[in-house]
Amino acid sequence: MAKYLVIVESPGKLKTIGKFLGKDYKVAASIGHIRDLPKSKLGIDLENNFEPQYIPIRGKGDVIKNLKKEAKIATKVFLATDPDREGEAISWHLAALLGIEPEKGVRISFNEITQKAVKEAVSKPRLIDIDLVDAQQGRRILDRIVGYKISPILWKKVKKGLSAGRVQSVAVRIITDRENEINAFESEEFWNMIAKLKKSTDSKVFDARFHGKDNKKIELTNKVQVDEVYKAIENAPFIVKSVKIGEKRRHPSAPFITSTFQQEAARKLGLSTKNSMSIAQRLYEGVEIKGQGNLGLITYMRTDSVRISDDAREAARNYIIDHYGSEFLPPTPRVYKNRNASQDAHEAIRPTYWDMPPEAVKGSLPNDQYKVYKLIWDKFLASQMASAVYDTVQSDIDANGYTFKASGSKVKFPGYLNVYQEGKDEGTEEEKEMVIPILEVGEELVKKELTTEQKFTQPPLHYTEATLVKVLEEKGIGRPSTYAATISTIIARNYVVKDKKFLIPTELGTIVTDLLKEHFNDIVDIDFTANMESNLDKVEEGNLNWRVLMKEFYDRFSVVLEKAETEIGNVEIPQEVSDVICEKCGRNLVVKQGKFGKFLACPGFPECRNTKPIIVDSGFTCPKCQSKMIIRKDKRGRDYYTCEKGKECGTTVFDKPTGELCSTCNSLMVWKTFGKNSFPQCSNRECPAKKEKNTKINN
Repeated sequence: MAKYLVIVESPGKLKTIGKFLGKDYKVAASIGHIRDLPKSKLGIDLENNFEPQYIPIRGKGDVIKNLKKEAKIATKVFLATDPDREGEAISWHLAALLGIEPEKGVRISFNEITQKAVKEAVSKPRLIDIDLVDAQQGRRILDRIVGYKISPILWKKVKKGLSAGRVQSVAVRIITDRENEINAFESEEFWNMIAKLKKSTDSKVFDARFHGKDNKKIELTNKVQVDEVYKAIENAPFIVKSVKIGEKRRHPSAPFITSTFQQEAARKLGLSTKNSMSIAQRLYEGVEIKGQGNLGLITYMRTDSVRISDDAREAARNYIIDHYGSEFLPPTPRVYKNRNASQDAHEAIRPTYWDMPPEAVKGSLPNDQYKVYKLIWDKFLASQMASAVYDTVQSDIDANGYTFKASGSKVKFPGYLNVYQEGKDEGTEEEKEMVIPILEVGEELVKKELTTEQKFTQPPLHYTEATLVKVLEEKGIGRPSTYAATISTIIARNYVVKDKKFLIPTELGTIVTDLLKEHFNDIVDIDFTANMESNLDKVEEGNLNWRVLMKEFYDRFSVVLEKAETEIGNVEIPQEVSDVICEKCGRNLVVKQGKFGKFLACPGFPECRNTKPIIVDSGFTCPKCQSKMIIRKDKRGRDYYTCEKGKECGTTVFDKPTGELCSTCNSLMVWKTFGKNSFPQCSNRECPAKKEKNTKINN
C-alpha cells in the first residue's frame, strides 16, 4: 500500500509522475478545480466583506470521495497542482476539503515534469502561498461580479443568452474599435519612383528609390509631381554623392512565454490559441516516447517569465557547441529580464531533455505535437545563440538635384538565423536581403530604367488571433494564460466571427460594445482594466489586500449599475431579411449567425423552427452532372465545395477548384497549398496520373 498521496490537476500527468516516484507513492488527479462559486447565484456576500460561498463543483462528487478516501489512509499528502495562481487556489481548496491544516507544508510544485524536478519538489514541501490564492480569489470574484451583474441587464434589454466579462468585453471592444477605424479610413494617393541602376563595369542591376531634393524628403502624392520630377531627371546623369559601409547585428529574442508562443504558433503553424495551448499541455504533462516511456518534453506553458535556469542555459550552450560550433555562441551567456518581479515565479517555455531533439522524437509524436515541440525547441536554442551579422551599404545618388537612395544588406554570419527566424504578422513585409555593389563617390551610374507606380494607403488590417494576443499583452489586459479561453468565448457568444484568419465583430458584438461603452465605460476601458491587472499583481506580491481592492471597485461599480438599470432602454437588433420564403409559414427567412457561420432561419421562432443553409454559388460547374458547385462550411468553419444536388451527385472537394478538369481522369483540378506556394492538383485520389507520380516519388 502506498504511503504517500500526490494530488495533481490533470490525469495526463499520472503515468509520468508515477514512474518517477515509485510504489510508495499514489498519484491521483483532481481533474481541475473541485470547488467554485455556485452557478445558480452570485455566490458572494456583498454585505460581508465579499465573502465567497464556495461549493463542490457538480459532477465532482466521485472525484472528491476518492481523494478523501486516499488522503485518509496516506501517511502524508502532497498537493502538486500547477505552479500558478489557479494551481495554488486548487491546492487551497483541496486542503479545505481534505481537512489538511493550513500550517502544514504539503504544497509542492515543479516547472517541468522530470525525475529531478519532481523528486526535488517532494523533498522540499512548502506552505500554500496565500498571496497567490488571494490574487486568484480576487480575480474570480471580480469576474463573477461583473458577469453576474451586467449579463442580466443584457438579457433583459438586448437578447437572452448574452454575457459580459471583465476581459472578454475589452477584447471585443478592441476588435470593434479596429473595425470602426477601418470603416472610417480614407485612402490617400502616393507614388513610388524607382531608378534601376548599374555600375558601368558591372552587369548587376540594383534599385534606388526617390527620396527628395536638396537634402529634404519629398512625398510624391500626385501624378503632376511625378511628371515634374520625371521630366527633370529623365536625361540627367546619376552621380554617387555618398557611400556609407557598415555592419549591423540582429540579436535573438527571448525564449517563449505564453503570449509569444501563442503568437508564433498562429503565425508559423496556423494554430488557434486554444489548439496551441492544448498541444503544449500534452507535451508538458507527458507523451509516450518509443523506448523511453512517458516523458514531459517541455516546461510549464503558462508563464510570463523569460528567465531560465542556469542548468538549462549551460545545457543549451553545450548543445550549440556540439552541433553548430563555438562560433555560434555569444561572447557571454544570454540572460533575459522580466518586466516586473511578479513574472519571475517560473521559467520560460523550453525543452526539458537535451537528448530529445525534435528529429529524435518525430516518430513518436503526432504531426501537430511534433511541429509545436520543434517550434519551442528551435526558439529556445536560438535564444542562446550568437547574433546574426550583416554587411550594410547605404548610398545617396544625385540626379539633377534630386536624391535617390540605395541600400543593401548581406548576411555575413547567420548566427541564430541558422536555427530560427521570427514569424511575421499579416500585412507585415518581410525584410529582403538586397545586395548592391561597392560604389565610389563621384562615379556616374548607368540608368537602365526609371519606373513610377501609383499606390494608395491601406486601412489597418483586422486583428488575427496572433495580433489580438499581442495587443492584449502590450496593453496589460488579462493574463496570457486566459487569452485562449477569452478568444474562444467571444467567438462562441457570437460577438466576433473568424473569417479565415481575421476576427470580425458581428452586429451583435458592436451593439453590446456600444452599450457597455455608454453605460459601463470602466468595464470596457483599456486603461482601467490594465490598472486592475496591476492591482491583482500587487495582491499576488502581498502588497494589497484583495478585499480592499474589491471594495474600491464595487463602491464605484454599484452606482453605475443602478443608474444603468434605469437608463438603458430596450435595444432592437436589426435583422437581415432574405428573399427566401419559408415554405412552412410564408414569412421571409432572416440571416442568423451560428457557431459554424451564417444560416437562414424563420423569424417566427419558436412557433416555426424552419432553417436553411445559405447557398453561395462558387462559380464552378460540377464535372459529374454539370450542376452548380456551391460553397458550404464544415463544423470547423472551413469552406468546402460541393455539388448543389448533394448526395444525389456526391461531388465534394475541400480545396478551391482551379476551373480546369484533369486531363487524365476528368475530375476537378484544385489548388493545393504547400507553405506559401500553391499549385494545381487533381482532386481525385484514385487518379492514375497522381498514383504514377507518387510511385515515382516513393521509389
